[in-house]
Amino acid sequence: MSFHIRRKDREITNPDELRQVLKTTQYVTVALCMDNEPYLVSLSHGYDEAKNCIYFHCAPEGKKLVYQKANNKVWGQAVLDFGVTDECDYAYTSVHFCGRMHLISDLSEKQHGIEVLVRQLSLNPEMKLAKIKPEKLEKTAIGRIDIEYMTGKKSSPNRERAQ
Repeated sequence: MSFHIRRKDREITNPDELRQVLKTTQYVTVALCMDNEPYLVSLSHGYDEAKNCIYFHCAPEGKKLVYQKANNKVWGQAVLDFGVTDECDYAYTSVHFCGRMHLISDLSEKQHGIEVLVRQLSLNPEMKLAKIKPEKLEKTAIGRIDIEYMTGKKSSPNRERAQ
């Protein structure tokens, strides 16, 4: 089933603008499904533009991993929230994506994933990355969402925010 954005004037068609949202947000919300039961989780993330994927870290066990093993197809969302404008509109930019979620076992890819994540989320990434040792990284669960499709929408992000 295919849907389109009803308000074409709000649709984001520029792929660079879609990617910029994923590069600047701190978290994404991801929907998973197993046995006709949905599950929604928010993840801090790092977006790898070259690979068009999202890296995240998590506990090595838990609900999202049970769902991921049963069905690795996900739908996600990232939102930039600009609040209420002077015109009493709501200003935002949102990107929706679908893809496949995988857990990473390869240590070199785990290193790459954690670097992408820390660089996006930290004000002083090099200092933090220096503290991550290979033996600790081996025990850390790192996931990757390979993005297959993206769409976006925005509403007045450049308007003045109401005081």
